[in-house]
Amino acid sequence: MPVLGRNDMPRQDPEKRRSNFDEVALGYSHEQALAEASRCIQCKKPTCIAGCPVGIDIPAFIQYMADDDMDAAIRELKSMNALPAICGRVCPQETQCEEVCVLGKKGEPVAIGRLERYAADHEQDNIETEAIEKPAATGKKVAVVGSGPAGLTAAAELAKMGHSVTLFEALHKAGGVLVYGIPEFRLPKSIVQSEVEYVGSLGVDLQLNTVIGKLDTVDELLEEYNAVFLGTGAGLPVFMGIDGENLSGVYSANEFLTRVNLMKAYQFPGYDTPVKRGQRVVVVGGGNVAMDSARCAVRLGAEEVTIVYRRGEDEMPARNEEIENAREEGVKFKLLSNPTRILGDESNWVTQLECLNMELCEPDESGRCRPVPLEGSEHLMDVDVVIIAIGTSPNPLIPMTTKGLETSKWGTIIADEDGLSSREGVYGGGDVVTGAATVISAMGAGKTAAKAINNYLKGNK
Repeated sequence: MPVLGRNDMPRQDPEKRRSNFDEVALGYSHEQALAEASRCIQCKKPTCIAGCPVGIDIPAFIQYMADDDMDAAIRELKSMNALPAICGRVCPQETQCEEVCVLGKKGEPVAIGRLERYAADHEQDNIETEAIEKPAATGKKVAVVGSGPAGLTAAAELAKMGHSVTLFEALHKAGGVLVYGIPEFRLPKSIVQSEVEYVGSLGVDLQLNTVIGKLDTVDELLEEYNAVFLGTGAGLPVFMGIDGENLSGVYSANEFLTRVNLMKAYQFPGYDTPVKRGQRVVVVGGGNVAMDSARCAVRLGAEEVTIVYRRGEDEMPARNEEIENAREEGVKFKLLSNPTRILGDESNWVTQLECLNMELCEPDESGRCRPVPLEGSEHLMDVDVVIIAIGTSPNPLIPMTTKGLETSKWGTIIADEDGLSSREGVYGGGDVVTGAATVISAMGAGKTAAKAINNYLKGNK
């Protein structure tokens, strides 16, 4: 009989981790990984594979782990996923592969994400990476714009197919949202760098500090390259449109996290970029980005950090483990509450946040209960930093400089199921097409588009 309860992941003690940016989840020991892998019952019809956006043969890699063959396990993983150490840490397996695990019907599903992380980390620490066999060159050139999860995956897949790939990144570090958006305590930047180096080892040429749409347009790229993939993400902040959002001490989550993560503001003045270290911090929003912002504020020394969210906890889009981690670290939750304005002092620094209580009515088009304001419930909160974490949209630079590239009313690039845009030879995938979503869904889109680009370059429909 399989063990119905899975092995817990060791974590840093909440009191200790409140004051450091070290990784919170410590990973399985070798013995724990083997024990967890042995829980897999190797279904004849494994539903977990269909639950994986990049199509990993999950039972196969887990069986290799149960047999203590880590070399084979990582080979199996990397045959379908170029970024396993990242996916094992930040992908929402609980709503994908693990959600449809057969064991989950009677007990807890196999901890697929934790096993993926262990296999990837084991490779870094113990396995001498094999020389990568390069395919015959096709003579075709592809430009990939954006080095986030979609761009890295598309670039890796296209390189494996024998195409010459150049990866353009606007920032000074590759990784996109993986380096500017996700904190060190959830995804160490050394892990991202290692995965970027793996993509480079496939023959991908990485060009940093290159803003496509300014330095070169997509049309100019098409003069040199046979196809272009756009994986530029959704890095443009969305605000609420309430009074006071322009006060000092009000950040978009995008700016706050970029300062803290990419620019290392938490090590200021050792690094040049400062950030306001508030004592009473409010984060508006209920997703993973809101949790990341709140947990960063805790580590920067805030006395009180509060999540303000207009719905209830059941409607929060953040992962359950991120909500749990935030609570353990002392973050407070003010639910069914919505900001209406931000107040400041004579120096234009934020001092208070006015909120209105809400109640839930009928579900809206997303399936979540619609929040309705309770008249007369306005109240004030004393704050000195407000972080708006209610979403992002794509930067309009590339659509503005690319004739005939159709976009939606939300600014996302319109593309078909294979990633083909309204321009011949121009494909897109990830958040720039779907709006802000998950790392693994962006990777899946990058992989799908790479196949379509390969067919296009071969002259196939």
